[in-house]
Amino acid sequence: MSFPTVAQLARDIREGKVTASAVLEEHLKRVDERESEIHAFNLVTAENARAAAVEVDRAVQAGKPLGPLAGVPIALKDNMCTRGIETTCSSKILEGWKPPYDATVVTKLREAGAVIVGKTNLDEFAMGSSTENSAFGPTRNPLDTSRVPGGSSGGSAAAVAAGFAAASLGSDTGGSIRQPAALCGLVGVKPTYGVVSRYGLVAFASSLDQIGPFTHTVEDAALVMESIAGHDPMDSTSLLQPAPSLLSVLDQGVQGMRIGRVVDMPEGSEPDVLERLDAAFAALKERGAAIVDVKLPSLQFGLTAYYLVAPAEASSNLARYDGVRYGMRVDAPDLNAMYAATRSQGFGAEVKRRIMLGTYALSAGYYDAYYGKALKVRRLIADDFAKAYQSCDVVLTPTSPSVAFPFGDKTADPLAMYLCDVFTIPTNLAGHAAMSVPFGTGAHSLPVGVQVLAPALGEATMFRVAAELERAR
Repeated sequence: MSFPTVAQLARDIREGKVTASAVLEEHLKRVDERESEIHAFNLVTAENARAAAVEVDRAVQAGKPLGPLAGVPIALKDNMCTRGIETTCSSKILEGWKPPYDATVVTKLREAGAVIVGKTNLDEFAMGSSTENSAFGPTRNPLDTSRVPGGSSGGSAAAVAAGFAAASLGSDTGGSIRQPAALCGLVGVKPTYGVVSRYGLVAFASSLDQIGPFTHTVEDAALVMESIAGHDPMDSTSLLQPAPSLLSVLDQGVQGMRIGRVVDMPEGSEPDVLERLDAAFAALKERGAAIVDVKLPSLQFGLTAYYLVAPAEASSNLARYDGVRYGMRVDAPDLNAMYAATRSQGFGAEVKRRIMLGTYALSAGYYDAYYGKALKVRRLIADDFAKAYQSCDVVLTPTSPSVAFPFGDKTADPLAMYLCDVFTIPTNLAGHAAMSVPFGTGAHSLPVGVQVLAPALGEATMFRVAAELERAR
């Protein structure tokens, strides 16, 4: 089933062909029909959304200037702070917590006229690749409800794939936007680190986290990116760069561009996924691009480095959930017992696993052997990408090694679950830009995503290639 695009909805509302209120009600109707089956949301903010839609309609009637997303229903991953609205990170330890401020991306969406329809489900504290780790139950893939939507931003992906929202925001620490985008047949963007503000994003791994959009089309992704990107003085890691100009490059094609094909790519991808990747190379070559073989020898170590760096940062970031300052508190006879009881009952198994792994990697006597070496591998990965980009403009890989897999297929084997992110993690370690574009189907007629990787601040080049892949599809 196809749904109206962000660009189409914004244009129709601006021209008075349809009201923002009518658009919202159409999306809420689909929520009523399928949300109990899919569980994309932790919270649907219907009344707030209706009030925002009425304001957009009044602005249209008064002839006032409208933002680029005016009246467009957009969902937020439930790890982005929303003032006075519950933000849980899908964890019992934050259940009921209402932030006193909005994340910068939330403020920017509202300034652009977007109508925020709710907070979406995720793997607890964004730790997972299937949205099976949520304390509030799993999210199901709208294309096949016996299968996962990917993770950790599975709720955000499912909300768009099911037509509950025209677009959504997720966060990507090791592939948490791109992998669910691939599994749900969507466009998903992980911007260059620092291009989109992290202020108000509840931290998992601060040197890796980035916010980006899920949409049905590359044009929609460009429209949302232009609205949420740009420097933010509230985020010390925010780049001193304006929002990238992306809509203007979508029709420029790929004539003369160099597309990198990784010759030493990690193994393990399903044959149908590799077939779609080959088809993507062939399509770009047919449209005037040159295919260039590149080597990324340290790519095979990305998974190992990530699962030391990310848990180490998580161990530090999640220390604040102690039952004292905010969130859940379990009473106990003394302070240490209260800490232990609160964290034992408040955190799920995967979060505990990563906290323990990260604490061990940072502990005295092991820091240099584990965390220190992981940082060196991270540097090697960035260096390998820099060398590759000397001979090509972008690199193409699979987004996910497989199509959406059945529930429970990988939950008993954490390593098998971690391998879902083998192609997405290296970009987070390098801090570069990447996006997933749907490019046909594989096993069980489920969507396959092709990943376009670009150097830091290479969003414009990346979107040019993505737009051409979309046309070729």
